[in-house]
Amino acid sequence: MRSVLLLAVGTAMVLQAQEVQRPRILGIPHIAFRVHDITASRHFYKDFLGFSEPFSIQPDGKLSMTFIKINDHQYIELAPETKPGEASFIHLAVQTDNAEQFRLYLKSKGVKASDKPAAKGRIRNTSTSATDPDGNVIDVTQYEPDGESMKFAGKEMPDTRISRRMLHVGFYVSKPETLAYYRDILGFREFWRGSVDGKTASYSNLYAPEGDEYVEFMLGTEPPTKQRAGSVFHLALEVPDIEAAVAKLNANPSRKDYKRPLEIKTGLNHKRQCNLYDPDGNRVELMEDHTVDGMPSPMSTVPLFPVP
Repeated sequence: MRSVLLLAVGTAMVLQAQEVQRPRILGIPHIAFRVHDITASRHFYKDFLGFSEPFSIQPDGKLSMTFIKINDHQYIELAPETKPGEASFIHLAVQTDNAEQFRLYLKSKGVKASDKPAAKGRIRNTSTSATDPDGNVIDVTQYEPDGESMKFAGKEMPDTRISRRMLHVGFYVSKPETLAYYRDILGFREFWRGSVDGKTASYSNLYAPEGDEYVEFMLGTEPPTKQRAGSVFHLALEVPDIEAAVAKLNANPSRKDYKRPLEIKTGLNHKRQCNLYDPDGNRVELMEDHTVDGMPSPMSTVPLFPVP
């Protein structure tokens, strides 16, 4: 009788776990970097790219993180490094309407998730964390009406901004399990794939399930150098006209402090783009919102991972 009862309880627990529904994933709210020189980083993102810095976290008067605003729902988070040589990339983020249900959903799928309930953080948004199979940390963000982000809704969006929207964040992916994590568990939808060598995919773009922002898989092995990592871990900013955007940057008085050339190129997706690099070497990609020929981006059919 006892064994039957235990079996019934176990079965009920399994069924309960299976019934946890994935909450909506609405978009990509931010990417976070550690920076070596916060003054130089502010100069790049604020003076050169034209964004504002509406709030920051300064416990005991010492800056621990500051927030560069792209629009009401998207930010670039910058944290001063605590020791030399730290990896610059901290995490990417996904926006949800229920962070605690997101945590429980991950647990119901048997993947790594926090054991602590989602809670309000230092800027009063509710969040939890997750880690994909490649070790990329995901900050699961639920905006709250009394959070700092919504406090500045409709504010701090000057005309000086080089872009009004972050299209995607890019990060390295080396394992098929990571694809399964984003596609099968989180519900991301692949809409484009590109290959440099025509044999194996180099990039894969996947939309957020309930949004039109996306993540970009930079496929291959873990970046071997800090310089390479800065190119792999990146963000893309949408612009309607890349030539106008570059002309705006060239006319900016802060252009004299940016020592790299501004080169317009057409990517494998047939969209024109220009790569910028912040003072820590993190890539900021300006990309047009349309292809050069007006046709859909050609999608490669090569496998995402090498076939054994």
